[in-house]
Amino acid sequence: MEPFVKARPDAPHGYFACEAAGLRWLTVPGGPRVVHVRVVAPGSLTLDRLTEVPPTADAARDFGRRLATLHDAGAPAWGALPPGVDAGFFGPLDEPLPMPGGAWGTWARFYGEARLLPMLDLGRRRGVFDGSDAAAFAAVVARLDDLAGPAADDVPARLHGDLWSENVLWVRRPHDDAVEAVLIDPAAHGGHREADLAMLALFGTSFLDEIVAGYGEAHPLARGWQHRVTLHQLFPVAAHAVLFGGGFVGQTRRILGALAAGS
Repeated sequence: MEPFVKARPDAPHGYFACEAAGLRWLTVPGGPRVVHVRVVAPGSLTLDRLTEVPPTADAARDFGRRLATLHDAGAPAWGALPPGVDAGFFGPLDEPLPMPGGAWGTWARFYGEARLLPMLDLGRRRGVFDGSDAAAFAAVVARLDDLAGPAADDVPARLHGDLWSENVLWVRRPHDDAVEAVLIDPAAHGGHREADLAMLALFGTSFLDEIVAGYGEAHPLARGWQHRVTLHQLFPVAAHAVLFGGGFVGQTRRILGALAAGS
């Protein structure tokens, strides 16, 4: 089968190398299948081509278990990027946003300093967010330790980082024809395991309940995780507001208001 080539001659420096490194880092024993990298070039990435099929409940539950195994492979620190990567990216190929990497001592510091406040700054420079939004972001950042609740003492997980439904492809396994999930297009980093699950819920994913059930079989989630979904969705929603404006701006403000109020 002919390979699949992602190409953008003017891609930011290191963009495709970062994606390739992320795909390799996410390939762990017992974890989900990850699309195979064939060739990395400054302006392109050549991958195996995948033929999609409809998902099944059994495949979704298996994916959940494997996703927990991937997360449990861990990361050196909150915010750590894949080995050999010095710059991260989040967002679409035609306009990837910078995604800071590094080593933060706690999840709250990482999420505030490396995700929420940089996105606020970018949004203000683009005229998407205003002073009132800045105050709302600051209020949420100040409450992150409390908002994390029982999950605050988790350790850094090895995240896909952009795990919405379009980045999970369902294919036939070559050896037995069963359906399995394959991961593509990561924004890989060390982060909170609940963030990948929140991304799956953000725009809707087939058999999400089965995925979560399978995940819980392999690694039970901290009490009250369902109430923290919007906390982890704040960053990608804010990123969509910066990229696309429109209703995502209002959605960001609603999430900020609810989180600042403690709900």
